[in-house]
Amino acid sequence: RPHPFQVTMRRFGRSKDVAAARRELPLSSFFFDCLYRDGEGALIGLPYAQRAERLASIVPERQRLPRLVTRDPEDADRFLRQALAAGHEGLMAKSLEAPYMAGHRGFHWLKLKAAETLDLVILAVEWGSGRRQGWLSNLHLGARDPESGRFVMLGKTFKGLTDTMLRWQTETLLALETSRDGHIVHVRPEIVVEIAFSDLQESPRYPAGLALRFARVKRHRPDKLAAEADTLGTVMEIFRRQRA
Repeated sequence: RPHPFQVTMRRFGRSKDVAAARRELPLSSFFFDCLYRDGEGALIGLPYAQRAERLASIVPERQRLPRLVTRDPEDADRFLRQALAAGHEGLMAKSLEAPYMAGHRGFHWLKLKAAETLDLVILAVEWGSGRRQGWLSNLHLGARDPESGRFVMLGKTFKGLTDTMLRWQTETLLALETSRDGHIVHVRPEIVVEIAFSDLQESPRYPAGLALRFARVKRHRPDKLAAEADTLGTVMEIFRRQRA
């Protein structure tokens, strides 16, 4: 099964004890595109379908990532479920006609993931910048710990917030303010938000040792009390399931 991204990244940028790291965390190479071919030169201007053909002519199948070309949504869904069952985060859907554009996916590459959701509590919030200046934007999110009665921080996000949501949460959270630390406004933990995220990763930054990855706000939950938010036990269960 593939390692979590955070684990794999331990091998990158190593300048010391490289041999020990290789033994401790062996990695294998898998290829998904061909951008240059000896005798032909750069291929980035070719459509993806042609680059995939070049790749298949050079790299053995066992070292190429599984690939499906289909117009059938059921086939695509089945392929996604197979990838998730194998321990991958999801799929990348690509246009067969698109050239390779370094550093830019646009609508030619789309990530397909099965998002998890949690109802978490807002512990603090940061003032926004740029077009969000003057609004409270970046949310500090926590899960409920029934044993201590406190909330344990799992991460931050400002993604998914519309102007209407920003306006509502700025007015609401300022009324709950308890203190400030620079651009951070601490609030009473009373507001629940539904958060979608791709997975959980180990992190020494937060007290629970876990952090949300690719978190985004789906909606505020004024219909829910903080005492009804998801618990740290639920978070740990999701993490164990993802690692299984």
